[in-house]
Amino acid sequence: MSTVALGLDRTLLELKMYSREKEAVFFSFLFPILLLTLFSVIFSGQFEDAAAATGMTAGGYFLPGMLSAGVLLTSFQTMSMSVATERDDGTLKRLRATPMPPVAYFLGKVGLVAVSSVLQVALLLLVARLAFGVAMPTTAQRWTVFAVVFALGVFGGTVLGIGYSSMASSRSIGPVVIGPLLLLQFISGVYIAFDDVPQWLQQFAALFPLKWIAQGMRSVFYPDSLAAAEMAGTWETGRTILVLGAWAVGGLVLCVLTFRWFKRGTT
Repeated sequence: MSTVALGLDRTLLELKMYSREKEAVFFSFLFPILLLTLFSVIFSGQFEDAAAATGMTAGGYFLPGMLSAGVLLTSFQTMSMSVATERDDGTLKRLRATPMPPVAYFLGKVGLVAVSSVLQVALLLLVARLAFGVAMPTTAQRWTVFAVVFALGVFGGTVLGIGYSSMASSRSIGPVVIGPLLLLQFISGVYIAFDDVPQWLQQFAALFPLKWIAQGMRSVFYPDSLAAAEMAGTWETGRTILVLGAWAVGGLVLCVLTFRWFKRGTT
């Protein structure tokens, strides 16, 4: 079989194994949907005037943040934790001893993240539209920006997660991943308005991809009048794509340089 065919078979296997991990599915797949529902219900009263004037509902306001968080949860968090577990329980060691090309393993991981991310985003958009009346973009240009930001975020998060998995063992990888990711979500405009974040924290958040994914998503779903609340006073679409592209390339290099098939101290 060709490497691509083996990668497709590996993708199907990864999807089956992922679907059986109910905790992982909930926290990485359903968690953003649950948060969008909670925020939309809790803060609906605060957006009544805005909804009448601009059409911005609570669901529409929080949707870009939930999309951004979902991208990194299904890519970075899932990959870093699952690869660390597979390394420690000997799965990677056994796979390395098989005739399967190493590339097929990575194609399977990319396929898993791609499929799960698309399904999550589709369900999130469906819930936002049908349950909370969120208006969807009406221009091809905005959907193009959405697709590019989404694709770069998913790919970058995947390779960064695989590389990051070497930072700790399966027992300690949880806090090492969840702690920094949760911090970045609070300062990157996911749960609170980005212009409410102190400027020095905005500058710090701008060093990481989540801020740019969230900004790109806001440029797709927010009216242009809200661009003034961004750091530069505009959506900076071109810069957003360049930064996310740089993180994707850098993440791929990091993944290649740091990935290990075996636990430390074993061969």
